Amino acid sequence: MNTVSRYLITTPLNRRRWNSFKANKRGYYSLIVFLCLFVFTGFAELFANDKPITIHYKGQWYFPIAEQYNETEFGGDLDLAADYRDPYLQELIEKDGWMLWPPVRFSYDTINYDLESPAPSPPSAQNWLGTDDQARDVVARLIYGFRTAIAFGLSLTIVSSIIGVVIGAIQGFYGGLTDLIGQRFIEVWSGLPTLYLLIILSSIIQPNFGWLLLTLLMFSWMALVDVVRAEFLRARNLEYVTAARALGMANHQIMAKHMLPNAAIATLTFMPFILTGSITTLTSLDFLGFGLPPGSPSLGEMIQQGKNNLQAPWLGLTAFVALSLTLSLLVFVGEAARDAFDPRKTLNV
Repeated sequence: MNTVSRYLITTPLNRRRWNSFKANKRGYYSLIVFLCLFVFTGFAELFANDKPITIHYKGQWYFPIAEQYNETEFGGDLDLAADYRDPYLQELIEKDGWMLWPPVRFSYDTINYDLESPAPSPPSAQNWLGTDDQARDVVARLIYGFRTAIAFGLSLTIVSSIIGVVIGAIQGFYGGLTDLIGQRFIEVWSGLPTLYLLIILSSIIQPNFGWLLLTLLMFSWMALVDVVRAEFLRARNLEYVTAARALGMANHQIMAKHMLPNAAIATLTFMPFILTGSITTLTSLDFLGFGLPPGSPSLGEMIQQGKNNLQAPWLGLTAFVALSLTLSLLVFVGEAARDAFDPRKTLNV
């Protein structure tokens, strides 16, 4: 992998590719915006939480977002987990100290019992984008839902890409019977009805993040096999591969040092689109009720909330804007990466 990393960064050709990517302003700035959103939601607990970030009480520091404290530690009467939204506990803490709250004082599962109108309530100073039909803050669920979607999409994309590259490399390098058997297996496996299998398995097993990731991984690894296989089939009889084989280099070394860097280029070009598909798949499953467990922050669940509560348009609009923005950013990045690896455009940079 170090060989691949050095190849991708230090060669003059790839420097030209990076310059070509930066020249595509839409894709370059989309990447920056996406990375900023990814980092922001990665620290979601610091921006949306029903617990203070820190408490300074009687000369001591407390960090509720990282550790659980009992009410008695702040002068309360009950030896239970502190409820920092309780006005009584807030008064006790502020009497001998202070609290630093996140900008949004709700977590994704916090129920707001102080609504001025029945849930789903419209946007207000307290709930910037309103609440859903269970009185949960939409902003908080949006932040955590975006993080869940990106984490799931990245995990599925990275793992499936690794598997797809390995299988495609083996098929393309050895060819013959190995390639024939692999292609017939992929044809059969890709014909299986993925959605129906998920529905059947959902009736047997309670879906969760890991279960969904493993199930979708069973089918998503095929996205890159054909691209990598074609690259290895093209390169396996080239002079530098033949020379490496004549010098006694092992097959796995030839594949890793001489052929994989070229295949990695095609992989990087397709990965933003694979990530887009992964996010869309999770959103669709959550919308249909076959995704993450009930109550989990999810863009698909927010879309379902909007469909079920047409009288609350802020729910559907928030989910639509968030999902369309995310997918648009990734598509723009993918288009810029595709153009950057196009030799007809790279040579002109």
